[in-house]
Amino acid sequence: MHVAFVSMLTVHDLDAGATRRTRRTARLLAGRGHEVTVLCARWWGGDLPTFEHDGVTYRAVTDVPAAGTFAARLPLALRDVDADVIQAVNSPPSHVRAAKAVARFLRVPLVVDWWADRPGDSPAGYRRAARAADEIFTPSRMIHTRVREHGAAGEDVSVIPEPVDMDLVRSAPVDERADLLYARDLDGTSNVETFLLALAELRGRDWRAAVVGDGPNRTDAERMARDLRIDDRVEFMGALPPEEFVPIMKGAHVFAQTATREPFATNLLWALACGCVGIVEYQVDSSAHELVENCARGVRVTSPQELADEIVAAADVERLAVNDAFDDYDQREILERYLTRYRAVMDEYGLF
Repeated sequence: MHVAFVSMLTVHDLDAGATRRTRRTARLLAGRGHEVTVLCARWWGGDLPTFEHDGVTYRAVTDVPAAGTFAARLPLALRDVDADVIQAVNSPPSHVRAAKAVARFLRVPLVVDWWADRPGDSPAGYRRAARAADEIFTPSRMIHTRVREHGAAGEDVSVIPEPVDMDLVRSAPVDERADLLYARDLDGTSNVETFLLALAELRGRDWRAAVVGDGPNRTDAERMARDLRIDDRVEFMGALPPEEFVPIMKGAHVFAQTATREPFATNLLWALACGCVGIVEYQVDSSAHELVENCARGVRVTSPQELADEIVAAADVERLAVNDAFDDYDQREILERYLTRYRAVMDEYGLF
């Protein structure tokens, strides 16, 4: 199968949830032996029209990210690729409409991977994009609902969550440097402050905590830890690759999820798979609570005090380093979900 991804921006331009999801899916498909082309703005040096990386072919539609020029040049680039299925990100929505025009001409299905609405994008553009797709993938039920509000038919929207590598979870060593853990990009929606306030409520107890992640709010978070007089017990580790992060999660007992905006709580999923007790502060614009619904090792809270109380209560929960209940999120299982949906939409076109 040949899958063409349409994503003007890649992680090389913008390291964010949507671009990471595109890269992850492309790599999984390529690793299974499928042909994968990502149509994007050029991010590599030189003037080569294509660039091979991790088994994926990146094809330059424009030399720099420029939404209007990219949309205008996309149809010709897609015709040259000759893919079996086209998968476009939802933002900018004009790229979805451009991809739909050529998909209709080539008689191939168009799938839209809808990570989240992006500030600045046109609501009308999103409505047109939602109706243009033959199928829409979302990472969570929360985004599923948002897409339906844009006018997508419910039967055309499938939830495909982010995956974890359960082989890595099972084979990684255990690093017990932290009992309590928080992990996320430290941006304006990270809300790491709730975690730190909860820790301050527990000064009289014995614990070690770690904050994994980097971003513009890291300096403020480190200052807050000093002001709360817990900085000697909270280690700020910066961003870590999975190979370094998984052992720390396996050694920790509690993972706190407090971000105010989360289309899918990827780090929480990894922590749950590593046996952590997941404590999720409910937020309107976060889907994190979905991962702990009906989960024996997960709970929802609404304040720093409740978070502190649940950290204390977690002491009575058995420690684990691997939670088999999350095998369904293994990357092999998630890849099969993609392939099943690709085959279904291709079959509707009589191509598979």
